[in-house]
Amino acid sequence: MRKRFETEVLHSKHTKQKGIKSKATPIYQTSAFTFNDLDELEGFYQGEGNYLYSRVGNPNTDELGQSVAALEHAEDGVAASSGLAAILAGVLAVVRSGDHIVAADDVYGGSFHMLKAELERFGIETTFVPFSDLNNAVNAIKPNTKLLYTESITNPLLRVEKLDEVIALAKERNLVLLVDNTFATPLHVRPYEFGADLVVHSATKYIGGHSDVTSGVIVGRKELIAEARARIVNLGANLSPFEAWLTCRGLKTLALRMKAQSENAKLLAESLRGNKNVARVYFPFAEAEKGFGAIVTIELAEHVDTDLFFKSLGWIKIVPTLAGVETTVSHPLKTSHRALPAEAQAELGISYRLVRISVGIEHSEDIVSQFDAALANALK
Repeated sequence: MRKRFETEVLHSKHTKQKGIKSKATPIYQTSAFTFNDLDELEGFYQGEGNYLYSRVGNPNTDELGQSVAALEHAEDGVAASSGLAAILAGVLAVVRSGDHIVAADDVYGGSFHMLKAELERFGIETTFVPFSDLNNAVNAIKPNTKLLYTESITNPLLRVEKLDEVIALAKERNLVLLVDNTFATPLHVRPYEFGADLVVHSATKYIGGHSDVTSGVIVGRKELIAEARARIVNLGANLSPFEAWLTCRGLKTLALRMKAQSENAKLLAESLRGNKNVARVYFPFAEAEKGFGAIVTIELAEHVDTDLFFKSLGWIKIVPTLAGVETTVSHPLKTSHRALPAEAQAELGISYRLVRISVGIEHSEDIVSQFDAALANALK
């Protein structure tokens, strides 16, 4: 019988050393593993041994990949040195030089930049179109298209992807679908269960959860994960044992953290929606009853001084990232979406007045009052 999420997240794929009954997985902080003789060494290459060299595999990194795969109900998973490294491994598991990708135009700026600026240097073309109308994706598909790429909740404008429709399109056209599930986490949605082929997480964010680690995980179909793992090994994008151990430790409290943060985000979004100093609130209100994410993005009203607003936030820190247990804010135009062309920024609505809020686990009334005060203090 499958365990409920809150139970499953605590009882992850614990790596056990024979004869040692440690409650927590030890940190295998080693660059290499030893062998008794050449026959045992050769056995590794014949599939009879577990570990050779930590770039190739390590009990801590394996535990992370397998634990997230279990939570996503996927066949297999592998950890990488960052979320972008995991995305790159997933993309290169599918495409080669001369292939084509169709991606949502409102994805994370770092993903946009990697696909556009880096992969096109190697002959891999990406077309970015609005997935809000999937006819755009249909019209962008070419004979050499191999991959569809999107996010379950987009960064930073929080559009909730119609996963059933995108999955149906991918299957109809025999394309691989890669979904970034960082914002939703497997607590709220599991794209692999819907039919996605690959699911990626910047585990730096909610999987780790404490702003003290940089890591990524990609899970999905076994044969595709084997290809992704090979890319991680051969490109040196492996995660260190200690970073993997930290991420696994954070993972155990994912359900508790995400439920509290999502509820706080809903309350903050509702409060800001009624604030005359906010021109627009981006939040998946229709899905909020399910606790759909802990990010709130706002567009400040024209009569609010953006610079003064950021200076007036008090105990709320300004950061370029998200998802720690503390409430923080970021400025997408100056950070995550800085590298987008100006016309793309304007078309998406990534303006100077746009603020992305990562809601933490503080008392909800303290969070709301702090934003109310900052907004009131920043009037022109």
